[in-house]
Amino acid sequence: MMKIVNFSNKLKCLFLLFSVLSIVACNGFNGNNDTIVVNDEDVKQDNFVILPQQNPYMLRTTFRANDLDLETPLRCNVNWKTQEMVQILPHNNISFKIERNDIDDTLPEFEVRDFSFDNIPADQALLKLTTEAGLTLVAKDAPYPMLYGKDINGSFSDVVKMIAKSADLFYRYDKKQKSIILSRRASFTLYVPNSRTLMLGFLDVLRGAGITDMVTNWRDYSITFETNLETMNKVNSLVNDFENNPTMIMYDVSIFRAIAKEPCGIVWNDLLKDFDFGSIATTQTGVIGRMLTVTNDISIEHLKTFVSKYADIQEISEGRFVVPTQWFSRFDVGRCGKVDDMEYSLSLLARANVEKNNRILSEITLDTTEGEITKFKARNRIGENFLIIGLPSEIFGPAEQGTETIAFIVPRLVRTLKTDEDIKNKI
Repeated sequence: MMKIVNFSNKLKCLFLLFSVLSIVACNGFNGNNDTIVVNDEDVKQDNFVILPQQNPYMLRTTFRANDLDLETPLRCNVNWKTQEMVQILPHNNISFKIERNDIDDTLPEFEVRDFSFDNIPADQALLKLTTEAGLTLVAKDAPYPMLYGKDINGSFSDVVKMIAKSADLFYRYDKKQKSIILSRRASFTLYVPNSRTLMLGFLDVLRGAGITDMVTNWRDYSITFETNLETMNKVNSLVNDFENNPTMIMYDVSIFRAIAKEPCGIVWNDLLKDFDFGSIATTQTGVIGRMLTVTNDISIEHLKTFVSKYADIQEISEGRFVVPTQWFSRFDVGRCGKVDDMEYSLSLLARANVEKNNRILSEITLDTTEGEITKFKARNRIGENFLIIGLPSEIFGPAEQGTETIAFIVPRLVRTLKTDEDIKNKI
């Protein structure tokens, strides 16, 4: 009997020990300040690494894998010594094409007569139609807006299209399943003429429209993305405008940080001493910072020579982005910079319009993930550049007194020319 009791006690002890370890293990994964402890390869008791994570269950892609960007050799390569103010860009004669990626068969044809509905959700209105047609209706992300309609007549496909459009919805028909699928978003592929600059332009415009999740194929010059109906209408409008007015503005951008040698910072008024009067055409003050319109006398090299008298220069990012006329585009500074730079989250948004005598009207906005920082609007001639100064670097993170972030922007005209000849892309 004693042996049985001892064995039973041992089982109880083991059970209690297992329970305590389970509780400790569970507690180790709760809370925002928890850590994961990973033993070293040598499995030494005194040699381990502590990895802080907000969510211990979340695995993240390695830093170097995320660092791979196919746009880098195209976007982050600026030749400041050779600046063509007007560039002719040939591209092949193949027109743009937009295809929907989901199954989208042709709807069955029959006439709808005196169809009415009173203040009901869009899917309920379409359900009345599809039930009579013997079709199944699938509403992927309902609820949808309320609609009203009275005595609607027309073909079945036209009525479905009208109701879906009124509610800002996409629809598609699966003939095999005999079902109509409604959704707020849909997947498309845009095919662009074989030109890398055109591809960059459309990528920048899509990002400016808020589309960030895209798959770019540089082999067949296509961009696959998912979007809502409102943004898709803008993309279609862009394609139509580009066919009729194939002009773009390319902005070459340099972002650098000036760490002042003295607390007073850079004496920008001394620009008037170092450069001829007239080298600065205009100045304007934003919510933060100032934007100067300058001639080519103040080149990027001359500017940095001037700044170096007062501050040490740290290169942050340089690259280019393309703006089709009358459209918004964006340049993400971090795309051509380092992850650990304070300015990594900074973006330049630009809207441009080509006016008479090759003047360019530019609306330039600086913002981060925290919101808009400042904006400017300026009209310049070809050969005039923009210099944004007076941005305290402490906007982006801890910085020494007198440190500021500077942006130098060169607008250039790009005119496209259709051709049947083979095009050799150059980076």
